Amino acid sequence: MMKNNSSQFSSSNNDNNFGSAFPQTHAFSMAEGEAGDGNFSELLNVVRRRALVITGVSIAVMTTVIANLMLNPKQPEYESSFQMLVEPLDDERVNIVQDSNTSSSKSTLDYNSQIQVLKSPEMLGKIIRDLQTTYSDLTYSSLINSLRIAQLDETKIIRVTYRAQEPNQAQAVLDKIAQEFLEYSQEKRQTKLRQGTQFVDKELPNLQNRVDNLQKELQIFRQKYDLNTPENQATSLASQAAGLSQQRGVINLQLAQVRANLEILQGQNGRVTVLNSSPLYQQLLTQIRQLDIQIATESVRLQDANPTLQTLKEKRASLLPLLQEESQRALDTKSAELLTQLQNLEVQSQELTKIEQRLEQRRQQLPVLARQYTEIQRQLQVATDSLNRFLSTREELQIQISQTELGWQLIQAPYKPVVPVASSDVIRSFFIGLVASIVLGIGIALLIEKFDNTYHNVNALKEKIRLPLLGNIPFEKQLQSSQTQAATKKTPLVKVPNSLAEDSSSLAVVTDEEHTQLAQEFLEAVRVLHTNIQLLSSDRQIRSIIISSALPGDGKSTIAFHLAQTASAMGRRVLLVDADLRQPVIHNLAKLNNLWGLSNLISTNLPITDAIRPLPSMNQLSVLTAGPIPPDPTKLLSSEKIQRLMAEFHSTFDLVIYDAPPVLGLADASLLAPHTDGILMVVKMDKTDSSMLKQALDSLKTSRLNVLGIVGNGQKNNYSAYYYH
Repeated sequence: MMKNNSSQFSSSNNDNNFGSAFPQTHAFSMAEGEAGDGNFSELLNVVRRRALVITGVSIAVMTTVIANLMLNPKQPEYESSFQMLVEPLDDERVNIVQDSNTSSSKSTLDYNSQIQVLKSPEMLGKIIRDLQTTYSDLTYSSLINSLRIAQLDETKIIRVTYRAQEPNQAQAVLDKIAQEFLEYSQEKRQTKLRQGTQFVDKELPNLQNRVDNLQKELQIFRQKYDLNTPENQATSLASQAAGLSQQRGVINLQLAQVRANLEILQGQNGRVTVLNSSPLYQQLLTQIRQLDIQIATESVRLQDANPTLQTLKEKRASLLPLLQEESQRALDTKSAELLTQLQNLEVQSQELTKIEQRLEQRRQQLPVLARQYTEIQRQLQVATDSLNRFLSTREELQIQISQTELGWQLIQAPYKPVVPVASSDVIRSFFIGLVASIVLGIGIALLIEKFDNTYHNVNALKEKIRLPLLGNIPFEKQLQSSQTQAATKKTPLVKVPNSLAEDSSSLAVVTDEEHTQLAQEFLEAVRVLHTNIQLLSSDRQIRSIIISSALPGDGKSTIAFHLAQTASAMGRRVLLVDADLRQPVIHNLAKLNNLWGLSNLISTNLPITDAIRPLPSMNQLSVLTAGPIPPDPTKLLSSEKIQRLMAEFHSTFDLVIYDAPPVLGLADASLLAPHTDGILMVVKMDKTDSSMLKQALDSLKTSRLNVLGIVGNGQKNNYSAYYYH
């Protein structure tokens, strides 16, 4: 392998302008599995990530609750109760109401309001005063805290319970309450209902008169303005306007025709037309033409003084005045006829104008009438609704009065308790504390989550960063431990002398056993990353990439190393270059020494074939370590020699992967990027700060460097869903 590489290096071109031929990549889709977009899914993810915080807060709160319950134990309490039927049964109601249209199973009592009345200070005041002679410490607050009044399921029964520290007190208090409730049902409640009935009866005549007056007012209004409803009136006016418009068109057309006929009559063509239509004129004209023919005929045969010829001429001369008179009479008759038609049409037009004016006045008046009509209708509707409500209320009050005449019935009397009730307050307090502790823990976790600027899953990364997501690398414990060990191995800051190039062949490579086989999900994710990189462009393959990150510790070196292994396993000749001349890691991952490397190639005359070493376990993979850490890495990476070296790398290998330092605060990646196909940014889940990543991407965008995409690293949960999707 090294021999082949050596021959290839010798024939490489020194094109220093090897730039990226790939444009800024567009959106790239990949199957990541179904993401939980809903709030519930996000909450579950937060709970999973902050499980330790939630557990710690819950334990602390529950410890406080349990300690409080143990330090403040409650004295035993005795509970007594009674049950009271507050509405008649179905068969009783039928007899009372006597209305076949009323549902016998429908309740007419507002239980919630009734219970509040029974618990009111006015209701319980007399009870407390009577009981204070025996139990002086009894107050309204202490009574109401221990008293429970509730409807028994869906029945017409209310159940009253009371707890006290003495059995006798529990029974005595409930006896007094039961007695007071029965009196209330017989007297006070019925009195209030009758007062309500009297008020309704007093107001009904006024409401009825108001409804009658408004109905009369509406009727008079309709008759006065011939208005059924504003909508119908508007439709009628629109129909009349359309009819008048049609009549106006017909009259205007007729007027135009008559005026045109008068104008034509004044001309020669009009006169000829009228005379042609006159029978008498045409008869006279025919006789004159016949005489002209006879005169012409006789003039050829006879002398002018011939009596016959003279007679014909005299006869013709006598017909000419008659022809003239008939012509004038026909023209005058036609003219008079047209003038009469014109006058009639103008009169019709004037009458039509008056009708249109009246219709327009009604149309303009319609909005005012509509408002008045609507206001009367509204007042009538309000008055009718009020009347109906009062009638319905009077009917309900009468029914309730009939029911209260029966009174409430005590179906279970208060009893003297013997055994104290179990302290359910302790259990209730325990469960309340448990729920509160969990809620508080989740709340604190959400608060911590709000101030956490890292990315927790690839879905959040895709939403915030508008770049292609090329890979989603799962969290791998084995890699995490190896990264920690690699980070602790620091490369000494030494400068290898130039003579090292002469003795490089004598240096041995560190060889260890192969890494333990990684999880299938991790390896498959790296394969997907390699495939997505190759699919970024259809014109040509990507042959050189820089792998970097915004900050240290994002796992860029590990991804670069395993991406190189994956590419070489697929038959490609791969060179992995450790371009991090500040904190190199690749030599630890590859288990190689770092006595010489990239820094030696740039600063010395060390042959390339001596610096690049194949990985023992993979023939297609070669590694160029960083070498000794130089005093000024930026100076080396900005030299012309590194550009020549990169051009030789790219022409020799199918894929060159550069592990570059983080982008923020360092110019190393920006110096190398213009001579490659682009940069691949690694983002560590739950670690990379979103603001730092945005700042790094902005700096790359300002430098107009090609960012191929991003890789999510260290996904800890829900990865199997992404993998099997």
